[in-house]
Amino acid sequence: MINMANIQFIQGINETVVADVKLTRSKDGSNGTATFRFNNPDILKSDMQDKGDITGMYLNDEEGSMVTKEVNAKFINGKPQAIEATYIIKSPKDWDRFMRFMERYGNENELSFTKAN
Repeated sequence: MINMANIQFIQGINETVVADVKLTRSKDGSNGTATFRFNNPDILKSDMQDKGDITGMYLNDEEGSMVTKEVNAKFINGKPQAIEATYIIKSPKDWDRFMRFMERYGNENELSFTKAN
C-alpha cells in the first residue's frame, strides 16, 4: 500500500517515525497550532546526513502539501534527539484542511485522538 499521507523534512524522503502531536485552538475556532514532536526521527540518523538539509516540515496528502518552516532540533548532551515543529492554523478553513490530513495520517499510522481536559 502506498503511504498517501506523509510527513517529510526533506522533500521526497518520508519520515517513518510517527510524531506526538498536540493541538490548541482558540475558543472561537478562528486559529490554532499543531505542535509535532518526533523522538529520534529518521532524518537525524547518520545515514541521512548526506540526503540534504531540513528545509521545513511538509505535510503531504492527496489534497497537496501544507508547510511550516518552524522546525527545531532538540539536543541532549550535544546530540540531536528530537525534532519539534509548529504548524500555525490561521482560519477555520485551514483547521478543517489540517484535520483532514491528520485523519488520513492517523489512519495510516494507527494513531488515536485523546482530548485533554
